[in-house]
Amino acid sequence: MKTRVSLQACKSYEKNLVKEAIDKSLSDLGGLERFFQPGETIFLKVNLLMARKPEEVTTTHPLVVEVLAEALIAYGCTVIIGDSPGGPFNLSILKRVYRETGMEGVARRTGATLNEEIGRFEQKNPDGHILKSLTLAKMLKQADHVVSVCKLKTHGMTKMTGATKNLFGCVPGALKAEYHFKMPDVYDFSDALIDICQGVKPTLSVMDAIVGMEGEGPSSGTPKAIGAVLASASPYHMDMVASRIMGLTENDVPMLKRMVDRKICAEGMTDIEILGEPLETVVQEEFEVPEITNVSFGRDYPKWIRKAAFALLQPKPIYHHELCIGCRICEINCPPKVITMVNHRPVADLDACIRCFCCAELCPEKAISVYRPPLMKLISKL
Repeated sequence: MKTRVSLQACKSYEKNLVKEAIDKSLSDLGGLERFFQPGETIFLKVNLLMARKPEEVTTTHPLVVEVLAEALIAYGCTVIIGDSPGGPFNLSILKRVYRETGMEGVARRTGATLNEEIGRFEQKNPDGHILKSLTLAKMLKQADHVVSVCKLKTHGMTKMTGATKNLFGCVPGALKAEYHFKMPDVYDFSDALIDICQGVKPTLSVMDAIVGMEGEGPSSGTPKAIGAVLASASPYHMDMVASRIMGLTENDVPMLKRMVDRKICAEGMTDIEILGEPLETVVQEEFEVPEITNVSFGRDYPKWIRKAAFALLQPKPIYHHELCIGCRICEINCPPKVITMVNHRPVADLDACIRCFCCAELCPEKAISVYRPPLMKLISKL
């Protein structure tokens, strides 16, 4: 039996349009009654990477969250909204993120609760390929079900982010930086993302692809009008469909490739049934995606060959000091700790950089960009 992914058109963030699209998506999948029971508590794990306004398309749009919360509450469920944003996981930062991203207003209008639990817990994960045990945010313990409410965006390290990677936000605070440091290889990191998703076991996934992000995502890219809402019981299969919207396949995205290798998804989407709109109606003819190269490229070759390959092919962060405000977020959150502040401006040891681009991802001023060598772009098209 094929896995169902609902794809519904939604041209703008008008509440009646968003509600219509989400209602149709839930109906395609069998309705809320297929997934939940009245009286249960549902945790809406939204993408709240940082304190950004909704129009900057870095985070899940509040209207999508609001419509979902209203539907669940009307059905008789209790709703908690939350995430562990990038950087330190504390209450003052969390409240600012909720306020800036519009989630504070969603909670006020719907009666949903904003998560303020910042503890952590350990969970065994025996079926994990990389992570046999997980450290997860205790906020998950408050709910009977987790719903991944994600945003369709590009990503500098993993090429795209969606429902599966959204659950990386279930890893509390700065511990995410440790995962990057321990798994600099993009395929190992992709396995870890799948392991985390399998450990969290989201009951349902919903994707905000009304306006996504292209270019240097997940925070420094540009808005891209797509006009769609996706939903599925499987975050993996939904991400497969989302990749096609961006003009990608599993061979372009390491995380999707590992899903196929692990037999979670079939190659070529042969195990997916798309309901609602035909996929071709939302596929983008042009979608700017970052070129990525495996940070462990050439590890089986002599050191001098690896060094030459790195110089020619590896992307690197560029620090625009004229835009920098000296907040030290890049320095604090650098997994390998290779950034130092000189005259209140960041300087990195690029020889020790693992190319996770957490610095660019978390910079509040977009003062860090990623340089991708022309040769890397050329090779990627061969």
